[in-house]
Amino acid sequence: MEVIGFVGASGTGKSYRCHFVAKQNRIQYIIDDGLLVDSKRVLAGLSAKKEATKIASVRRALFVDDSHAEKVKEAIRALCPEKILILGTSERMIRHVASRLELPPVLRMIKIEDIASPEEIEKALSVRREQGKHVIPVPTFAIKKDFSGYFIDTLKIILNYGKTPEDTYRSEKTVVRPTFSYMGEFHIADGVLMSLAAHEAEKVQNVSKHLKTYVKSYPEGVILTLEISVFFGRNISDIAKDVQEAVKESIENYTAINVLEINVSVKGIEVEDGYLHQAK
Repeated sequence: MEVIGFVGASGTGKSYRCHFVAKQNRIQYIIDDGLLVDSKRVLAGLSAKKEATKIASVRRALFVDDSHAEKVKEAIRALCPEKILILGTSERMIRHVASRLELPPVLRMIKIEDIASPEEIEKALSVRREQGKHVIPVPTFAIKKDFSGYFIDTLKIILNYGKTPEDTYRSEKTVVRPTFSYMGEFHIADGVLMSLAAHEAEKVQNVSKHLKTYVKSYPEGVILTLEISVFFGRNISDIAKDVQEAVKESIENYTAINVLEINVSVKGIEVEDGYLHQAK
């Protein structure tokens, strides 16, 4: 197995460019901030960007925890990669990670300065300093459930490194703002989710009234159950689907909390002079 390091100071754009480096060097697997990933998914590990403090984040990226390191080692043994790329802020860090994961010695180091211009590096540093944004090198769908409650954005990348269409690199990554980038912790209460759900449900055409909302919270997201009444003569199934879509979009956009499920229960049908029927 060949182990190659990709080194650069924190915030210089390593995670942004790592798949480009991997493609150029025919590397399929990458270790970055506690995760083992390929181009589309997380294969093993825990993200340092989920830690509450900067110190805890560094410890996670260094695989200090034995159980964390062991799970990644097991995944690497199962994959039997020919090459693997390790990202780090220094050559010493990269060699430490290789040692913790019982990988062969690092064959060579690639520096961020070899890949990005000084202007590109400074732009990346500016975004990190001013906005606290970090990149995770997998598409958003692959980590969304693991980052429920974190504000995330999808980042689509197109890099041209040659003269032909075949020399164009395309990728999707995820931008997150870790907890340690904020000024302090925050918590969004279930009551806020209930209020958002009620507001969005009553905006849906042919919903006459929002009755109740129930919330069940899990580490990976929330499940909501809404009770509504609708106007007589409309397609109930279509109304329920519209409510599901509206509530999901609103909660995920405004709170960054992942919506696992939305159940809609139609409890009543309303006409101008009152209820035609109400379920028990």
